[in-house]
Amino acid sequence: MEVKIGEKAPNFQASATNGMTVQLSDFLGKHVVLYFYPKDMTPGCTTEACDFRDHHEQFSDLNAVILGVSTDPIDRHHRFIEKHNLPFLLLSDEDHRIADAYGVWKKKKMFGKEYMGIERSTFIINQEGILVKEWRKVKVKGHVEEALSYIKNNL
Repeated sequence: MEVKIGEKAPNFQASATNGMTVQLSDFLGKHVVLYFYPKDMTPGCTTEACDFRDHHEQFSDLNAVILGVSTDPIDRHHRFIEKHNLPFLLLSDEDHRIADAYGVWKKKKMFGKEYMGIERSTFIINQEGILVKEWRKVKVKGHVEEALSYIKNNL
């Protein structure tokens, strides 16, 4: 079942890079930018994470929190954060339950091989926990600015 705009965003629990188990409901009262990405340390994912880092203050000024989600384990997330000085939480979804709940765990193809993985996607969840915007099959270039603009102009 895929999440739909205008509906309550699926709550979840995940290990976060702050050493805590967080859930989406912890962030009620803030806008949440929930972004799913395939893998730490890869070129596209690094560019996207650094774009979110470079705009982090602007998101914070709009009462928005950024949460990055991949199936990487927490220790790999920590290395990714340290290497690129990321100021937001990364969540580990090793069993891809969160990705399943948001409909981003997909069959992918690379070099002729099929495999399951995360389809790069971003979801904006409002202060009441309602999904208000989604981008699927995200192209990294300009995406973070688009998400920031959406929050600025619509929420």
